[in-house]
Amino acid sequence: MQSYLKHTGKYFIMLGQVFKRPQKRSVFWQQFFKEVEDMGLSSIGIVAFISFFVGGVVVIQTALNLENPLTPKYLIGFASRESLILEFSPTLISIILAGKVGSFITSSIGTMRVTEQIDALEVMGINSLNHLVLPKILAAVFFYPFIIIISITLGIIGGWTAGLITGLITSTDYLDGIRSDFEPYHITYSLIKTAVFAFVIATIPAYHGFYVKGGAIEVGRASTKAVVWTSIVIIVMNYFLTQMLLGK
Repeated sequence: MQSYLKHTGKYFIMLGQVFKRPQKRSVFWQQFFKEVEDMGLSSIGIVAFISFFVGGVVVIQTALNLENPLTPKYLIGFASRESLILEFSPTLISIILAGKVGSFITSSIGTMRVTEQIDALEVMGINSLNHLVLPKILAAVFFYPFIIIISITLGIIGGWTAGLITGLITSTDYLDGIRSDFEPYHITYSLIKTAVFAFVIATIPAYHGFYVKGGAIEVGRASTKAVVWTSIVIIVMNYFLTQMLLGK
């Protein structure tokens, strides 16, 4: 318990150093756009692939579990839309990104630590946490909501495609379900969750990478630990955010 409190304290102290005004704005924006490419644009492919096929699986499973002839077919599209918007895209895609992006952040910062590049930055009077971590946080928080919108859209298209191929639902019924009782606030809820999860994905791996000690083996262990803890925090935060934003 004492160890957890120690790490939690160091984490928040780290954030205090991160959120300071960048010393050179030109360098900051250069780093920001680099992080958008490394953490965001490079993740679109895997997110699109997974979302399309999971959307199809959701429709097939929903259709097979609504075999009662008295059940309106449009409910398949309705249930698929709600599943994608409320849980799959913001939560499960964030966990996937925690594995892909989180390990990248920890390994890149950890390698800089063990090769003394961070020490060199600090000797030159540069706030290394602000220089390395703040662009990652802002890139994740501002770009990941766009990735989740892409995920939701491709999930719905994947469900529509699966419904047509299998013949489990007609295009008209599916689209009626997608439009039925649509609540715009659910999109807002999804994007708020995504922004919070993006902050977690950027900061927890950065913490594990920045404070790593040792060599290459320790960097690998830190990457694994960062992915595990990031996933745990995302799941716990998902519970509290759902209660706060949807609970009545």
